[in-house]
Amino acid sequence: MDFATVIPNPQPDAIAPDGSEVRLLGGVAGGTMASFTLPAGTCSMAVTHRKIEELWVVVSGAGQMWRKQGEREEIVDLKPGMGLSIPLGTDFQFRAGADAPFVAAGVTMPPWPGHDEAIPVEGPWRADQPRI
Repeated sequence: MDFATVIPNPQPDAIAPDGSEVRLLGGVAGGTMASFTLPAGTCSMAVTHRKIEELWVVVSGAGQMWRKQGEREEIVDLKPGMGLSIPLGTDFQFRAGADAPFVAAGVTMPPWPGHDEAIPVEGPWRADQPRI
């Protein structure tokens, strides 16, 4: 596989199953990278994954992330520069603050296999635009 440099598209490449805008940033055999954007004041759909894990870094905006693994559950305030992990089997949902879009960059391992990867779950907040 050759190395690559990717400039993100102004328009989303896709809409994720959770409702966030996806802009592809590159990939290698072990994973893919993308940015995820939620408009200000909106909330994603709560999901879990079948086969993948993710690592995120908050790029801009603010918001909250809910994650649940079995009995462990937490909501964290999201701020630029912050890193988060979403291990396999973690239920999660995120929402953007009211003042600006929320943007995160994430790496999906292994590479994203398609929309069937995301399974809807019950989250703490009402999703603005369910996609699944």
